[in-house]
Amino acid sequence: MKKQFFEGFGDESYVKAELPSGLQIYIMEKPQYSSSYAIFGTKYGSIDTKFSKDGGEEISVPEGIAHYLEHKLFEGEDGDAFSKYAKTGASANAFTSFDRTCYLFSCSDNFYENLDILLKFVQSPYFTKENVEKEQGIIAQEIRMYDDNPGWCVMFNLLKAMYHNHPVRIDIAGTVESIAQIDSELLYKCYETFYNPSNMFICLVGNIDTDKALRQIENTIIDREKTLITRGEFDEPETIVKPYVEKKFPINTPMFCLGFKQKIASPYRRLKSKICVDLLLQIICGDASPLYARLMNEGLINDDFGSEYFNGNGYAAIIFEGESCDPERVANEIKAEINRLREDGINRKLFSAVKCGMYGDLVRRFNSVENLAMSLTECAMHNYNLFDEIKMLKAVSFDDVMKRFDVFDDENAVLSVIKPLED
Repeated sequence: MKKQFFEGFGDESYVKAELPSGLQIYIMEKPQYSSSYAIFGTKYGSIDTKFSKDGGEEISVPEGIAHYLEHKLFEGEDGDAFSKYAKTGASANAFTSFDRTCYLFSCSDNFYENLDILLKFVQSPYFTKENVEKEQGIIAQEIRMYDDNPGWCVMFNLLKAMYHNHPVRIDIAGTVESIAQIDSELLYKCYETFYNPSNMFICLVGNIDTDKALRQIENTIIDREKTLITRGEFDEPETIVKPYVEKKFPINTPMFCLGFKQKIASPYRRLKSKICVDLLLQIICGDASPLYARLMNEGLINDDFGSEYFNGNGYAAIIFEGESCDPERVANEIKAEINRLREDGINRKLFSAVKCGMYGDLVRRFNSVENLAMSLTECAMHNYNLFDEIKMLKAVSFDDVMKRFDVFDDENAVLSVIKPLED
């Protein structure tokens, strides 16, 4: 087993280990905390609908299969994992996103017993014709529920108006039609490809003994030959599909997502780029910005307003979202402020204030075992050190941030709006 020890500010530190199978393990001891948090994840998400294994022929699978697989893993031959967690008092969950699937639990007691449950059920797929078919109705109901969720729809309507072919435009759970094509054979094929230890990671934070946890993981992980995964490419034009999309729901206040599709999306997020864009978004419309104050004072936005740098393998966009009585005006105000700052430059005092605020947010993250576990997951996904973000934030200059206005192109802007039903 390979081990690395990382130290940060104060007495914060963590261990990164790698088993011969390629499994990466991140453990951060927080002995002063009563709770612990664990994540067992795989670099496999909803966009991985085309892939090849060990240089073999590329295959295509139905949309939503990663999420389907997440559902089915909890149901093992020896019982349901949630029932086992109920006996230990742990709070367990899982999620599938565009680029990963994670299984997790938090607990105050019985950590190693809970870790044993996590390690074993994720490594014990049990798919039959009967239990796979039974799940289709459950997931179909979940898909319909999200179709009726205006907050979910405003986002995916944006992505469908932004992307022509990339699977990021499809709901993470797939469609009712796509999941009907999933069977046990396909689930096993995806499991054997993406649930290989060489494509997986474990992140543990809390009142944990590192050596004890490593021994338990080493003794429980099934040693398998490493797998070489080649992910499919999608013929995605640089242009958007259409600049505006609208839908009506029984809501009181209109909702909106304004997105700027980037013409060039690197397959993996670079940390410096992320930090610079995050700083820029806070300067444009963060709660310390002039634009935010003006929109709030005029009643055009509320506390739900926010922004994010949304990117992954083959896609990248800047997204602003919230509620507004006049979404079109808010979109125009955001575009005008971007163009003004691009021409006139950023206020240096605001730059310094935003940078200090972001530094404080990063430091406060170390007070939460959940936030730290999620941050270590980012390290595993993008191959960087947990303390690199703070170091790089300190080093980012005013000019570095000014250069990132290249992420905004009005020709590639899309506005998605959900409006109230007419009386």
